Amino acid sequence: MTTEAIPHASEHPYLTGNFAPVHDEVTVTDLPVTGSLPDHLDGRYLRVGPNPVKPPDPRHYHWFLGDGMAHGIRLRDGKATWYRNRWVRSSSVARQLGEPWAGGAHTAGFDFASNTNIIGHAGKTLVLTEAGVRPYELTDELDTVGPSDFCGTLYGGFSAHPKHDPKTGELHAVSYNPLRGSRVTYTVTGVDGKVRHRVDIPLPAQTMMHDFTLTENYVVLYDLPVLLDLSTMVKSAPARAVAKLLTGFVTRHAAPDFVLRAAMRGSERTATVPTSGMPYRWSPERGARVGVLPRDGSARDIRWFDVPPCYVFHALNGYDHTGPDGAQIVLDVVRHPAVFTTGDQLFTDSITLDRWTIDLGTGRVREQRLDDTSQEFPRLDDRVLSRPHRYGYTVGFAPGPGGPPTAILRHDLHHGSTQRVEFGPGREPGEFVFVPSGPNADENDGVVMGFVYDRAEDRSDLVLLDASTLAPVATVHIPVRVPHGFHGNWVPSDR
Repeated sequence: MTTEAIPHASEHPYLTGNFAPVHDEVTVTDLPVTGSLPDHLDGRYLRVGPNPVKPPDPRHYHWFLGDGMAHGIRLRDGKATWYRNRWVRSSSVARQLGEPWAGGAHTAGFDFASNTNIIGHAGKTLVLTEAGVRPYELTDELDTVGPSDFCGTLYGGFSAHPKHDPKTGELHAVSYNPLRGSRVTYTVTGVDGKVRHRVDIPLPAQTMMHDFTLTENYVVLYDLPVLLDLSTMVKSAPARAVAKLLTGFVTRHAAPDFVLRAAMRGSERTATVPTSGMPYRWSPERGARVGVLPRDGSARDIRWFDVPPCYVFHALNGYDHTGPDGAQIVLDVVRHPAVFTTGDQLFTDSITLDRWTIDLGTGRVREQRLDDTSQEFPRLDDRVLSRPHRYGYTVGFAPGPGGPPTAILRHDLHHGSTQRVEFGPGREPGEFVFVPSGPNADENDGVVMGFVYDRAEDRSDLVLLDASTLAPVATVHIPVRVPHGFHGNWVPSDR
């Protein structure tokens, strides 16, 4: 007789080091600063990530599934006036903390861990997740207001990666929900916070569509081979067989509206966030393709273009271009050769920054390797999103699967050069965001900022670098640790 070894949390890659959760909500005022904070910075740097309230079972925990915790630093008048971290009070988190849940927005999606992105839109602070999960609204001080349905206009969930059109201020998104069959939904949310445009797009299989790209004229979809498979969440053979049948059914058939509504309400009563693994698998035999939808088009107007099997968690940007053969779309993406193939470890080696050029006339897609350093979390000056860009910033990782973050990379895509900055031994950066020095500043005139964890001191700093040189500008010292999370944004006080 043999027994299966039960892994300890100390052995789990996303429950150790700076991925491990913190246990306290903290408010710190008048933070010390090394260097000088630019006077024009008046707003909040916000970041969110998984942070389980209670110790999860390491046999089943996945980084994507942890309860959400928001972190923020308020900058103004050359000072860092506060740091705060707060759990996002979903129904599950409120129950675990012994607090009443705010309730509401019952049809805006499943009530689940709000842990992936945090943005400002229509005067509100919103925490976002994908896969049919409802957004959550926070106060300026990061306390939870409650779930949001965008003034009654959002149904069935939202995306974690919406895009602000820099000309109109509208919020574009491509969202999916496992109970709505094999389709995704493109929405446009106005500056008033209400969804004003919606297009349902059928797909041949239920795809995990984590990100998309917006250009001036098109919405680009990444239909890549990561498919829903509920059998990955169970171990016994009979249960896997049932799960495979259920997967086939929900892939082919959208749940009736009354079933989806009941499931969304039912998610509010779940005792805790489910931690039984990710219900997706790598399926390269299915192939990969990108879809091009005119912004004002219908699903019938989409054109599909095949690409080699790979996965794109995050795209840097895309833009329309006129080439030798006519109209083109240029896409700069972080390309994973495969995902969900190595158990708990999410990122493999050979994650590269690539350029895909879609020739709309010939139907060909040309691939070009821009940088072969292992990297993720691409960002740029959001003022040029959907337009031609020159610069991009990514997080560089140490070689090998599961290597820690070690550097920030600044890519000059006009010159084909990359500049790298490291922060010293044992110091690990997260995603950095660009903030211009003014509304009319050049694309590289400003700062990039993000959290950097110090292993020796077991705490984090907010580090600001000059965007053009990557020279240090200022460091805000935080007395606690900010765990590695997902995405953040600079939200100016006037937004």
